[in-house]
Amino acid sequence: MNISLNSLHLINFKSYGELDLTVSPKINCFVGPNGSGKTNLLDAIHYLSLCKSYFTASDSLNIKHGEDFFLIQGNFELDDSPEAISCGFKTSQKKVLKRNKKGYDKLSDHIGLIPLIIASPSDAELIYGGSEDRRKFIDGAISQYDKNYLDCLIKYNKALAQRNSTLKDFSRSGKTDRDMLDVWDSQLCLYGESIYKTRKLFIEELRELFLVFYKHISNDLEQVEVRYDTQLDRADLDVLLKQAVQKDLALEYTTVGIHKDDLVFMQNGYPMKRVGSQGQQKTLLVSLKLAELSLMKEKTGKIPLLLLDDIFDKFDAVRVMQLIKLVSGNTFGQIFITDTDRNNISQLMNEVTSDFKIFEISQDNIREVI
Repeated sequence: MNISLNSLHLINFKSYGELDLTVSPKINCFVGPNGSGKTNLLDAIHYLSLCKSYFTASDSLNIKHGEDFFLIQGNFELDDSPEAISCGFKTSQKKVLKRNKKGYDKLSDHIGLIPLIIASPSDAELIYGGSEDRRKFIDGAISQYDKNYLDCLIKYNKALAQRNSTLKDFSRSGKTDRDMLDVWDSQLCLYGESIYKTRKLFIEELRELFLVFYKHISNDLEQVEVRYDTQLDRADLDVLLKQAVQKDLALEYTTVGIHKDDLVFMQNGYPMKRVGSQGQQKTLLVSLKLAELSLMKEKTGKIPLLLLDDIFDKFDAVRVMQLIKLVSGNTFGQIFITDTDRNNISQLMNEVTSDFKIFEISQDNIREVI
């Protein structure tokens, strides 16, 4: 299924007071200096797909200064069928997302309708950040095509919070009720084992695609690896929980489970964060996102939107050209790119045969230049 955004309308979103923008069905480039508002446009599209910002945890921080609400509206086409999506937020009220003017009971019901992949400089946290950043990547990818996974994840996290609260209660009261602990253990096992199996398959499939993309972008110059690190490879979760119960009681939190899972990135047998150059690390991150897009396309039959924020920074000319030739092909759908150098973007677009538009942004004003 082909998915494309036709037009975008913003009111009081971040740096934009009001904006109407008609875009290309294939490649759209936003160029301008740092701080001009390029990334804000990508984040608005992210809201329409995933009901939240990619860069800011609090919706209120995305309201234009001095205002008390924002509204994002997008007109999409899903295989020639029009879809109007809007997302609005007002201070001290709940966020509202609507599809064709009809609201959702749960925001999670919208996830997957318009799949989207974004690559950004902030993705460096996947290499340098904690394991929670890498789990967030895994969960975000799978949740866009597997509703059951998202449901299990929500229920697992609720059970985990309850178990941790129970462990703290035991410490305060000086009394331990193992039957109560068993109730939460059974919930963690029920949902945790399902999450583990889904993650394991996802990473196996992602890894194969990742290696293909990395080889293409890097011209096969380095040997890289990605693998799944999980306690559940050693034993079933019920066994692990029983083995760790005394430790959990002493520390007052749950020390084993899928909430400890991680992804490990290696280059030539060493951790990527220690030996990889900035260009190599960026190649890894972009390859990871392209693999995610390809896998999502395979799982859903939909071609996700691709957002590339400041993507060419830290890339040499060869890797930039390899990437542009790759994503401008028929395998990929609609693409949104930000960059600071208009001349660079113009030269790159001259190398592609796909339809494209270039927009120049200055002080939150935007004009189409090509």
